[in-house]
Amino acid sequence: MHLSFIIPAYNESRRIGDTLVNVRDYFSRQSYDYEIIVVDDGSSDGTAGFVRRSFPGVHVIENTPNQGKGHAVRTGMLAARGDYRYFSDADGSTPVGEIEKLQARFDDGADVVIGSRTLPDADVQVRQALYRQTMGRIFNVFVQLLAIKGFPDTQCGFKAFSRAAAADIFPRMTIKGFGFDAEVLFIARKHGFRIDQVGVTWLNSPTSSVNAVSDSARMLRDLVRIRVRDMRHQYD
Repeated sequence: MHLSFIIPAYNESRRIGDTLVNVRDYFSRQSYDYEIIVVDDGSSDGTAGFVRRSFPGVHVIENTPNQGKGHAVRTGMLAARGDYRYFSDADGSTPVGEIEKLQARFDDGADVVIGSRTLPDADVQVRQALYRQTMGRIFNVFVQLLAIKGFPDTQCGFKAFSRAAAADIFPRMTIKGFGFDAEVLFIARKHGFRIDQVGVTWLNSPTSSVNAVSDSARMLRDLVRIRVRDMRHQYD
């Protein structure tokens, strides 16, 4: 299997259909073999059933009960068969065609490639509300201080891993919530994987499920946990 495309989903029955249509149409034009995996993280709105009925070629994994985006991504990554394993948000904020930008970095020797909304070549067509942008910048300051330096946007929901990197990183991952992005990058760097970042096209979804206050507080707590776990050699 050349490529796996993983979509974590929680109560996404109203949005994921359009995303899967675009994803399916994109991959149908490619010459390589691929798989699309939707990890339903304990949804109560019938997301898994909707995907199975409407997109029979998509592999659906159900987590019960809801455990968090990080857990859903981990589940998908460890179930995937692709030599390259991507995950993307269910709202399709980053178009699936941006794969080609990331794949070029793998061809150049990268092990992990992450999309970024802050690099000069990024194309942010619909921005977040100002307060969300501000809180995101503040959170990244703590990411730089407590976890990993050099990545101005760790939270963009469009990332990819080689087979070898995924097999090494995700079994070590412990954070189940939104703070998992910083943890996987921390583990990747600790174990010597080359991480590249690429500016991507991004359109903010006004119906984001992220709570700017409560989820940010949980993510800050997760950064402290990363530092403590590393001190205890739990990522070795």
